[in-house]
Formats: sequence, C-alpha cells, structure tokens
Amino acid sequence: MSNKTIPDNFGGLPDKYSSYKNSDIVILPVPFDKTSSWIKGADKGPAAIINASKNMELYDIETGTEVYTRGIHTAKAVVSSNSKTMINKVQKVVSNFLEDRKFVTVLGGEHTVSLGSIKAHAERFSNLSILHLDAHTDMRDSYEGNKYSHACVMARAKEVTDKIISVGIRSMDSSELKNIDSEYIFYASKTRRDRNWINKATGKLSSNVYITVDLDVFDPSIMPSTGTPEPGGPGWYDVLELIETVSKKRNIVGFDIVELCPSNNPAPDFLTAKLIYKIFSLIFI
Repeated sequence: MSNKTIPDNFGGLPDKYSSYKNSDIVILPVPFDKTSSWIKGADKGPAAIINASKNMELYDIETGTEVYTRGIHTAKAVVSSNSKTMINKVQKVVSNFLEDRKFVTVLGGEHTVSLGSIKAHAERFSNLSILHLDAHTDMRDSYEGNKYSHACVMARAKEVTDKIISVGIRSMDSSELKNIDSEYIFYASKTRRDRNWINKATGKLSSNVYITVDLDVFDPSIMPSTGTPEPGGPGWYDVLELIETVSKKRNIVGFDIVELCPSNNPAPDFLTAKLIYKIFSLIFI
C-alpha cells in the first residue's frame, strides 16, 4: 500500500478503527511552540509523530495485543497564538472527550500544552497524581517574564495537584529548589544505581495517575530531537519498565507526549510514535 492511500491519522487506520464513534482512544495534536528557550520546532512534532506512526507494525510483541482494534481517533489539532488561550482551549476540548468517556492523549508541541490536559483530568478524576518524565524540573515560578513558559509547567501543575513524582531529572535552576520536594524527585544520577527505584516511584503515586512525558527525559543518544537535550537520561526499556509497572499497580487515566523537535533524522519521530502505541498496549492489555 503506497503512502498516498494511507489515512492521515495516528497509525494510518481505516475508518472502522479511527472514527470518533468507534474509538476508545483519542489523540489530540497541539502544535504549539511559543516559549521554547533554545531550539525551536516543537510545533512540528505532532505532525511528525502521526506521519511516523503510519509505518508501525500494529501487533505488539510484548503484550500480544493489537490495541488499535479498540479504536484510535485523531482529533482536529488545537491551534492558538498564546499560552493562556491554548491552555484554556486544550482544557475544554479534553474535558469534552473525557465526558464522552474517551481515553485522551495529547501530542505537543512544547511542554506548556500539558497544563490544559492536566487540568481537565484533575476535574474528572479524584485523587490524581502526576508522573512527570523529564530531564528538567520545570518548577520555575516564571521564566522570561512568563508564568506559562515551558520552564514553569510543573509549577503551574502543582497548583492543580501537589502529588507530582518527577523521574529522569538531571538539570535545574537554583531558584526551583524552593518549589520541589526531594522525596518526589528521582534524579537520573541516582536511579542508575538503584535497582528498586521503579517500585519506589510507583509507590508514591496515588490511585489515579496522569503521565506527562517530555521526550528530553530520554538520553539524547536515542532522542536527539528535542529543544533542550541533556546527557545522562534513561533508555527505552527503562521508561517502558516504569510505565508497565505503573499500569499494573495504578490506574493511568491519560497522558501527553511533548517536546519532539523534528530534524532530518526520522528515528526519534518513530520512537515517539512507538512509545505512544506501547503505552496504549500496556494500559489496555
């Protein structure tokens, strides 16, 4: 089948498995990149992920499932010119999907897009905690005069729920120290020496979990296509083992994937698409 005949949606799925009515899962692209502080281009991330996803095998070896048969609908992208408007739009759209009992995944864009989705899920699900996978703490009160910068997203999320468990952290500003609780941060330099860190991190999560994945959590050797790459991050199987453990012990209610900054190398785009599909497979097994 040539690329011209493949539907332009996540997974390249036919209508039977991608219409809104037939789908348990909704993908929401948010191509927003207004506050990135180094390499621009995260607004091109959602399209790159969807394009790469058309080349995935839809059978998952580890779970023995074909999660696409649950239906994966790719919604119309949310577009906005400023952070606050975008956050409000995303919150409204995601809330509507949750009202229809859809499982929602947001594709960024810069990390700020997560906030609207987090707010919508916090309104819908009680006792919500956030599993935050990132190279950076993102706990600045404000950055470059903007409280809604990508560098402040978890500070704003903390206003929604104070139960935020951060994993993969290896970069921060001293001004963020007052905003963090070291009990809930799993620094990459320490987890690499601790074989039980996944169980420890999972144990700190509440019953309902929202996951936000900034792709710079991965080591740049496998994920170079981010706006702020940091050396020393976890690998593919480290992240999957964490999410698999959480999926078995907690209720994952939604997630987002942000900060893909596409380049001439398509491998990171495919990694991101595969990660999304793997998470679906682990949740819906």
